[in-house]
Amino acid sequence: MYQLIFSRTLTLALLAGLMNVGLINVSEVEAQTEKKTSVSKKPATSRSNRKSKVELPRQVVKINELVKQTWDDYEMKPSRQASDGEWCRRVHLDIIGRIPTVVELDEFIKDRAKDKRSALVAKLLYDDQYTEEYARNWTTLWTNILIGRAGGTERNSLTSREGMQKYLRDTFARNKPYDKMVHELVSATGTTTPGGEQFNGATNFLAMKVNEEKGSLATAATSKTFLGLQVQCTQCHNHPFNDWKQQKYWEMNAFFRQTRALRRFTPGTRNVSGAELVDQDFAGEDNFPEQARVFYELRNGETRMALPKFVDGTGIGSSGYVEQVNRRSELAKKIVKSEYLDKTIVNRMWAHFFGYGFTKPIDDLGPHNQPSHPDLMDYLAGEVKNNSYNLKELITWICLTDAYSLESKANASNAADDPQLGETPKFTHFYLRQMRAEELYESLLVATQAAQARGNYEQQEREKNQWLSQFVSQFGTDEGDETTSFNGTIPQVLMMFNGGMIKKATDTKNGGFLSKVATSNLSRDRKLEYLFAAAFARKPTRNEKTEITNVQLVDGVYKGNELNWLADVWWSMINSNEFIFNH
Repeated sequence: MYQLIFSRTLTLALLAGLMNVGLINVSEVEAQTEKKTSVSKKPATSRSNRKSKVELPRQVVKINELVKQTWDDYEMKPSRQASDGEWCRRVHLDIIGRIPTVVELDEFIKDRAKDKRSALVAKLLYDDQYTEEYARNWTTLWTNILIGRAGGTERNSLTSREGMQKYLRDTFARNKPYDKMVHELVSATGTTTPGGEQFNGATNFLAMKVNEEKGSLATAATSKTFLGLQVQCTQCHNHPFNDWKQQKYWEMNAFFRQTRALRRFTPGTRNVSGAELVDQDFAGEDNFPEQARVFYELRNGETRMALPKFVDGTGIGSSGYVEQVNRRSELAKKIVKSEYLDKTIVNRMWAHFFGYGFTKPIDDLGPHNQPSHPDLMDYLAGEVKNNSYNLKELITWICLTDAYSLESKANASNAADDPQLGETPKFTHFYLRQMRAEELYESLLVATQAAQARGNYEQQEREKNQWLSQFVSQFGTDEGDETTSFNGTIPQVLMMFNGGMIKKATDTKNGGFLSKVATSNLSRDRKLEYLFAAAFARKPTRNEKTEITNVQLVDGVYKGNELNWLADVWWSMINSNEFIFNH
């Protein structure tokens, strides 16, 4: 194994120097491939009725205006507009979680319509051919948000990862309004595992949280995820830097005290197969259900009492009898009516597409943590609410903004706009970020055409989760935190150099991706262009083409064996920063 890495490192020293040290300037691609290698569809020609001037949604116009005001305030000029190839790759990654195929890229590049960017966004969001991929990508994102990358994989876990994914996949495939999704997740009852009569996949959000420490995990996760309020620190003491006090924490916690997760077992065994989330009468900690109170202790030893009360100070009935007051159901109603819900989803979605939200962290919207663009966040929050919490509409607005269309290279005017140095983001250029592990997995499958031979959805998820599991580590904190080593660490480097996925991606067996390219009737230059389009969504520069197709290299080092040459070139490409980064 190490000999292979060492050999390729020596052979491809030149290629690594060209492609693995930072990003190369990205230019437009015109993937002129021959039919034997590319089955590119003809570019659409029925768009002559489009207006010559692109009319943007009014929300996009307003966003542009508010972002530009920040540029003017800081006397910064935005970077140039990204090339079509760069933008096409970016929007595919962000909306459906993978890079475009050469066919998709070729079709977009050849399209001469002025509104082709808005047309592509609409296609990825609404065309039936992308519904499954859209749902898969956002299911992955929200599964990680709601239960973590390892959720449901623990031994005897009450969470069913499959059940969580099924609920979310149906939610995003049907474009369920966000407020309805949140209401269902907070108020859900039923069983966690698919197949039963009482199955309700939404129960998986709280299944592993309500029984822990009197519902402390449920309190913290619900407040942080949907309201952007970090309350976990105030469980034991008042927070010194925000207005969340210990009393508020226990008032929120009281909403969850009627809820339990009952274990379900595999018939004939003691193996946990999931759970049933139920609402039960709560007698209160002083055994007085008519006013079911919870008690907590201050640092000075004084005991205080709390009843369910929302963050805005509004309470509900104090009875612990579910028939009289279903506390969790009442909490769900209050959450979806809260302005915090609107601001939190806007902040989260903006961060997904730009790498940074209006606050850091994105799920901390307390008054102690002022947003970088308060007017913009408030405006988007209002528009999301006015548009019935349609997340596809929000995605459309973001992807069509001037800020999202900028190239990733900073200019002399905006070089200081670097959030990694602690600066608040101004969005004067697109911020480089490494692909998520899930995005890289899907992109490797697409780039090598392996996605065409995938099994059913369940098989695909099992294979992907097995691959992802090598990067996830759990922290033993009260919040059940986790981290991923997929961020340039040694495990990632070793996996990318010589892991199973990379072996498949660079396989030279007959009938495989590289074999098809090598045996096509394309010229050597065109073969290289095809690989560049597949990996980087661009053409090689003149210097890259000259060096990589050098006769002394191909006919000398590789003795004219184009398949082995292509395999090493491809290996170098998919290990480069340019492939791994979203830019």
